[in-house]
Amino acid sequence: MSLRGRRTPTPEQDEDKTVEINAQMQGTLTFKDPINLRINGEFNGSLETKGTLSIGNKATVVANITGDNVIIAGKVNGDILAHKMLTIMPTAVLKGNISTSKLNIVEGAIFQGKCQMIEDEEIGSMDANLLDIDEVSKYLEIDMDEIEALANSGKIPGKKSGNDWKFERSQIDHWASSGRIK
Repeated sequence: MSLRGRRTPTPEQDEDKTVEINAQMQGTLTFKDPINLRINGEFNGSLETKGTLSIGNKATVVANITGDNVIIAGKVNGDILAHKMLTIMPTAVLKGNISTSKLNIVEGAIFQGKCQMIEDEEIGSMDANLLDIDEVSKYLEIDMDEIEALANSGKIPGKKSGNDWKFERSQIDHWASSGRIK
């Protein structure tokens, strides 16, 4: 695995934090502070970034992505939530649903999925109101395996995002108050 970090301080700005991934990698990458992340190899898992995420034209990514600014030039299979802007370059192939407040699809890019344009405030509330299986399990005090079985059978409102289930808190509240919990 090649994980290379560069820091280039400039007098006008704070330090520019850049991380490049030039090899095959899998797992969950989460950055709480703004960073410029560039993926040039293969990545499989989930990505949560602040700052700018760039996926190079030779990169292959199978992941759900959450970030501020996302630029795709390679192949991506997964859902994307871009808080500020999503740019899909001419060499990009994107299969997945996208939610963003600003979108730029450059001629030549291939996009297969649904697009939802949302306001900045909505993005923040979407993140806060989305629950995973563990959170729903604790919230409803129901075993995680049972929540997953209910979701797989369509008996509880949820959306499969890659290999993970996501649930909107308001829908779970409505579902629970309607007496569907057994």
